[in-house]
Amino acid sequence: MAESIARGVAMSGVLPRRASALPTGFPSGGRSSDLLGSRYWRITHRLLTILTYVVIISVKPQVVKDVLLELNPLFSEGKLLVSVAAGIKMKDLREWSGHSRLIRVMPNTPSAVGEAASVMCLGERATKTDGEWVASLFTAIGKIWIADEKHFDAVTGLSASGPAYIFLAIEAMADGGVAAGLPRNLALSLASQTVLGSAAMVNRTGKHPGQLKDDVASPAGTTIAGIHELEKGGFRGTLMNAVIAATNRCRELSK
Repeated sequence: MAESIARGVAMSGVLPRRASALPTGFPSGGRSSDLLGSRYWRITHRLLTILTYVVIISVKPQVVKDVLLELNPLFSEGKLLVSVAAGIKMKDLREWSGHSRLIRVMPNTPSAVGEAASVMCLGERATKTDGEWVASLFTAIGKIWIADEKHFDAVTGLSASGPAYIFLAIEAMADGGVAAGLPRNLALSLASQTVLGSAAMVNRTGKHPGQLKDDVASPAGTTIAGIHELEKGGFRGTLMNAVIAATNRCRELSK
């Protein structure tokens, strides 16, 4: 997730991409010189002395506590702590960091291509300016919504985990095209563009996806025959169960 956000931010131009554009003393050299575009860049204690306003915590949920306890002495009241870790609640972030200006954000990996779906929740001490700054950062890599923290587990199960479900669907559609006789490259291109275009129709037309589905499914036609097979396989119920399972796993991580 951290790499996806960094790549998206670098593409957007809202922050400098190369280490040479950052303040003196920032870790650089080798593959880390392309700081926001490299998967090899590291967080160090020196980094926290440079980031005077915002510190973004993007590590696995299982290690958030250890990271925050180690960095606790380096935090100051002037810093805003932003967490994108799944399942880690505000009260725990506050306890482990000793910090009260907190914002939780749950983005997803399409951040890397500027198409993120992110949700934000402000802590009690976070200011309006804090919220505006974080919103502007994540708007640069996609769209962002505001929701109560109680919804974050479900947000994680739907939009944060959701790209994996769609990747599976694209792969399966492409495999179906190959099985029907299409060349692999053409089948994959058609499947991915079909998903992209269909999502754009939902977003831009404002129509319910059920209505858009009905518009494609002519009586006794090819589309309704395909839909019939999906329904026999429990397609919609399986997707719903996937979201619920991911949500429940996120709740487990918060305990």
